Formats: sequence, C-alpha cells, structure tokens
Amino acid sequence: MLADNHLKIGQILPGIFLSGAVAGLAVLLQMLEVHLIGQAWLEGLVLAILIGTAIRTFYRPSARFDAGVGFSAKTLLEIAIVLLGASVSTGAVIAAGPGLILGIVGVVAVAIVLSYGIGRLLRLPHRMAVLVACGNSICGNSAIAATAPVIGAHGDDVAASIAFTAVLGVVVVLCLPLLVPLLGLSITQYGVLAGLTVYAVPQVLAATAPVAQLSVQLGTLVKLVRVLMLGPVILALALLGERPGEGRRGARPSLRHLVPWFIIGFLAMMALRSLGFIPAALHAPIEETSTFLTIISMAALGLGVDVRTVMRAGGRVTLTAILSLLALGVVSYGLILMLGV
Repeated sequence: MLADNHLKIGQILPGIFLSGAVAGLAVLLQMLEVHLIGQAWLEGLVLAILIGTAIRTFYRPSARFDAGVGFSAKTLLEIAIVLLGASVSTGAVIAAGPGLILGIVGVVAVAIVLSYGIGRLLRLPHRMAVLVACGNSICGNSAIAATAPVIGAHGDDVAASIAFTAVLGVVVVLCLPLLVPLLGLSITQYGVLAGLTVYAVPQVLAATAPVAQLSVQLGTLVKLVRVLMLGPVILALALLGERPGEGRRGARPSLRHLVPWFIIGFLAMMALRSLGFIPAALHAPIEETSTFLTIISMAALGLGVDVRTVMRAGGRVTLTAILSLLALGVVSYGLILMLGV
C-alpha cells in the first residue's frame, strides 16, 4: 500500500513542479511589470494561464507531466477555493439578498434554454446541444463531464464540447475586465457579472483579481451558486430519461457530481470565519496560501489548453458557444440592472 502511495506521489510530482515553475515565472513577470511601469497590467493569475497555454500549444510536455498537471489544475484548485471561503465576508452575502440567489437560478435556467435553442437552430444534434448548453450556463468542462453520462453522450461529442470551453474561457478571462470602464461597472457589479458569465471557478478568480478583492469574493460566491445548479439540472436530465429517437438512456448522477466537496468546504470556512473560529492572525496567511495555490492551478489550467482545439471542434459548435456566451452576458447584465446591485 505504501509503495502504491509513493508511486502515485512520484507520478504527480513532475507535473506539480512544472506547474509551479510556470507559476513562478508568472509571478516574476508580474513583479517586473510593477518595477518597470508601476503596476501590473496582467496579474500573475492571467500570466500563468497565458504562459501555460503557449507551452501547451507550441511545445506539448511529455506524458509524464500529465498526472501532476491534472492534480494541480483540479485538486490544488479545490483546496484553494476552500481556503478562499475564509476571506469571504458574510456581510457582502447578506447585502446581496435573496434576490441575487433567485436571479442566479433564473439566469442559469434561461441561459440553458437559449443556448440549447441556438444549438438546435444551428443544427447541432440534441446531445451536443445539451452539452454545450450545460457547459456554457453552469461550469464549463465540469458540467459537460457530469452531463455526458446522464444523457448517454458519445466521446466525440464530449471532446468537441469541451474544446470550446478551454480556449473561449481564456478569451473571456482576458476580455471581461474591459467591460468595467465600457459599462461603468462598480467592483460589486463586476464581481457578480464575472460569477454569472465565466465558465469555470479558476477563470473567475483570474478574471476578477485584476479589478478588486471584493470582486473576487462576490464573483466566487456567485459562481459557486451556479455550480450548485449542476445538481438540479443533472437530476432533471436524469428524470427526463431517454429522448425518443435519440438512443439509449443515460446513467444516474452520483452524489459527488451533484454537490462537489469543495463547495461544502468553502461554505464551512465562510461559516467558521463568520463565527470567529478562525483567528485574525491567520486571515492573511490563509489568503496568501489560497492565492499561491490558485496561481499554480492557473498554470496547470493553461498547460491543458491547446488553442488549436477550437479548430477541431467544428464551426457550428464554436458559433453556438460564442452566441450562447453573448446571450448569457446580456441576460446576466440585465439581472444586475434589474436588481440594482
């Protein structure tokens, strides 16, 4: 048993070291920006994604790095999200009110319907349209991976659907902050918009970090509420079962897909912070550790992105994803204006 554990550690260490090296380079470049121009135009989080993506696209690391890169992109990130819960103010959550929670549910529901409709209008097969709709509206690759067995999707459909989230997710991270001056968004409004529109939790962190810490906190909270919608959506798809003429019935969802452990951990840390069980002296170290792990995860995320995958995904899938993302953005901005956040 011990030998197996050592083998597993040995398998993941190369990828962790590679992700850490990319993260270190990103931090150094951020420090260089500050030294040369007085501020960081591109945060270390974003630089880590870009450097990792460039490496993956122009020089694919050997397979021995895969296990560690995957571990860094998933497990280390989940730990970082749990730790982030210790920095979230419950006051901000209470101020947001139940209207925002209900609004998030409404945005996800409307976005799924719109995205599915766009896919079908562009003549995507039913399963492909469902995968794109769920990935776009909830949480990108995680939603696609969780939805696929429920609807009995084929591997090719899953691969093509995941392709768009990889590259478009990075594009959104880079472009979304530009909406702050263009739309005159406050840091609160921007945090909510990022949480409602960005595909994955790590991408929310990267998109909000250049704006403000409050944007990071609200964006993460809103995004995690969106992720929680994955449970009801998968359950509904499972209950709907087989669609006439579309093939076999899918598998029932597992509990870990319905409620990811890191969301429970995030909420638990937020509760511990609110109840005063986390000493004030630990707040800064916990936040710094969360940031450090997140940058490593960003590097690993980039190391898994090949920009050429969009070309392989096909024009109709890519167009569906882009139009669905624009529709999600419009609906989300409308919610912000309606609630007066």
